[in-house]
Amino acid sequence: MPGQTAALQWDKSFRGSPRPVAADYSVAQRWDEYRPEDHAVWRTLFERQRALLPGRACRAFLDGLERLPFGAEAIPDFEALSERLGKATGWRVVAVPGLVPDAVFFEHLANRRFPAAHWIRRRDELDYLEEPDLFHDIFGHVPMLMDPVFADYMQAYGEGGLRALGRDVLHRLARLYWYTVEFGLVRGPAGLEIYGAGIVSSHSETRFALEDDSPNRIAFELERVMRTRYRIDDFQESYFVVRDFEELLGLAALDFGPLYDRIGARADLEPGALLPGDELLHRGSGRYHAAA
Repeated sequence: MPGQTAALQWDKSFRGSPRPVAADYSVAQRWDEYRPEDHAVWRTLFERQRALLPGRACRAFLDGLERLPFGAEAIPDFEALSERLGKATGWRVVAVPGLVPDAVFFEHLANRRFPAAHWIRRRDELDYLEEPDLFHDIFGHVPMLMDPVFADYMQAYGEGGLRALGRDVLHRLARLYWYTVEFGLVRGPAGLEIYGAGIVSSHSETRFALEDDSPNRIAFELERVMRTRYRIDDFQESYFVVRDFEELLGLAALDFGPLYDRIGARADLEPGALLPGDELLHRGSGRYHAAA
């Protein structure tokens, strides 16, 4: 998952069982090696999110979830997912042992391959896990890849990442991913809705992101987002809200070079900071993080 640290960080100490790794870090999923307890953990996580998300997640996510060949019964088979995704938007899922190097991650996205961890968390980690696992990657990310506009945005992000390699800007690009793909909100017909994978896969942050008075909810503005630090250890202090997914896809037409140069000399912003020019949809109380 990009944005795990200041840039898209890679940790060689993979959580999954040791297994051969190809040049692109892909591995065989080996579905038949999952234990009954692994499937039970998936079932617990899936059922509680499926009950919680209607009325909170955006229609694109809920539609994608319904159209994909998985449910609560067992961990999904990546090949079956790839077949359905391929027919819908040209994407496929590839199993990886964990976080992969920047260049590998961007190359996968640019070629419409989503790298997903093949391992699932333990039962004592149901409510918090720092490194993304199979539930986060598959339940959280894959339904949105069924949406053609969002699928195009993800490919464009990968292409932009490849162009940015070698420049000291990956931490800026990581923030864009973090505040959109992972923790993004979108304006819906009846109010704010969730599309970010880090939220839809988290029982507690699903409620916090939409309903708690503590976080700021700010209209998306690219430079603002790329200057803003984020939390990897707790709920977000600010969420950024796009009008629709066409707004995200529009970023693909921008020349990021001048943008990187322009914001490179400007100070970073703390996660809970507010600026005079922000379009505030909700001014957070800061109560949660002040008490932490």
